[in-house]
Amino acid sequence: MAAGGGRYFCTAGRGLEPFLAREVRSRLGATEVDCVSGKVFFSTEAEPGELRKLKSGERLFLLLKKHPPLAVSREKGKMLHEIKSLVTEEPKYWRDVTSIWRNFYGSKGKKDNVSQENPLPLKRRSEEETNTATKKQKTEQVQETAPEECQVAAGERCAVPEGKSDPDCWTESKTSLGEPSKSSGEEPVANEQPSFSFRVSCRCSGAIAKLLPSQEIGRAVGIALMKQCGWRADLRDPDLEIFVHLNDIHSVVGIPLFRLPLANREYIKTAGLRSTIAWAMASLAEISAGAFVLDPMCGLGTILLEAAKEWPEACYWGADISESQLEGADTNIRTASLMDKIELLKASVKALPLPSESFDAVISDIPFGKKFKITKDIQFLPDILQEMERVLRVGGTIVLLLSQDLHKHMDGITKCAENDSPNAISDGANETATAKALNVDENSSSVVNGVEKSFLSSRQTRFRSLVPDGVYGVSLGKTDAFIYKYRKISCPLPKRT
Repeated sequence: MAAGGGRYFCTAGRGLEPFLAREVRSRLGATEVDCVSGKVFFSTEAEPGELRKLKSGERLFLLLKKHPPLAVSREKGKMLHEIKSLVTEEPKYWRDVTSIWRNFYGSKGKKDNVSQENPLPLKRRSEEETNTATKKQKTEQVQETAPEECQVAAGERCAVPEGKSDPDCWTESKTSLGEPSKSSGEEPVANEQPSFSFRVSCRCSGAIAKLLPSQEIGRAVGIALMKQCGWRADLRDPDLEIFVHLNDIHSVVGIPLFRLPLANREYIKTAGLRSTIAWAMASLAEISAGAFVLDPMCGLGTILLEAAKEWPEACYWGADISESQLEGADTNIRTASLMDKIELLKASVKALPLPSESFDAVISDIPFGKKFKITKDIQFLPDILQEMERVLRVGGTIVLLLSQDLHKHMDGITKCAENDSPNAISDGANETATAKALNVDENSSSVVNGVEKSFLSSRQTRFRSLVPDGVYGVSLGKTDAFIYKYRKISCPLPKRT
């Protein structure tokens, strides 16, 4: 097998699975692409450097096994035996696995290739991941059928800290594995290759999590591998990590290929919007060479950074009313060495000092959350959109990230039926809400009162030039959000006097 070739899976934030599936096909030439909640499975012959370039995924794994969910038994001993049988195989199988792993990283092995990726000691990271995962596991045990969510790094612009719901966050088995018991009569199988240090990271959710804790499963699997392969346990800095995820959808075993998540961008000094969401938004804008792209509420500039890194032949502009946000954006731009690609200006999104029809794409995260929420945002949204529409050229696109509250009112701007959005993607619980929002009854009085009545009554007189081209439900940790895409098909009508 060629270096880097094989079967993989990559975790993704809820709602970003379709973006990741499209990306692995286009960027890696992937085949056998299969999406489930929180994960995308695929095959590719791409080299490690190309795999590392994935922008919409969280963590990348070499897939060892993917099976239907295990039948849950009341007997813990029986369940542990089935789990160990699922993970362990004859020694030749694991020698083949480690051979693939060596090919991926070359003869130097994993440590030399990834140690510099992680600025924090592994022990500290493991403890942080364990604490986060333990809290999340309790929630998953109550909500067995809840979709997997995406953990995000600190600095998101939403109301809650980002590190709350990661599809690749798991409770690690840090209990001492010890040595194989001599009284068991089982001796380690001689390994033709040098001994590996390893650890097992296990995550359980759904029915199986009610019977067995992740730590107990991880310890049992670890001891079985020690006996079978002659490997030695190292919970702090192992050569090899075995990832086991058991839930009501599937049983998955894999090896993480990079210690840091793909979503951790080395070129972003201060995190703003989650980089995977920013990249997904930019990918919808259809940025071409020579295009002019604007983020009129750029904050720390994450969207502009992701876009400029991926589509460097375009020209980018960012505006914000906040001096401190612009300073942070400028620092990020300099860190990423994109000073020649991105221009910043201080301006209000409601009165941009820019010519009409001067941009090919407008991409923006409409601020929400406790810290950044726009005061009386529902009143200001029409004015914000009108200014965006003004500076956008005919044929251009607007891509917006909206809170759930703004999402409820967004379809009052243009006449939007469900059939107008053939590319829309809704995920899990968001599907019903999105479908209902896309079919708002114009005569309905249940949501029409005060400001909302004025907002909705404008649908026939404003923004006729904007045609909806997709609504995508995504997760920002505990906060759900929606990506809206509009295309400008004509010049707006002049204001009535």
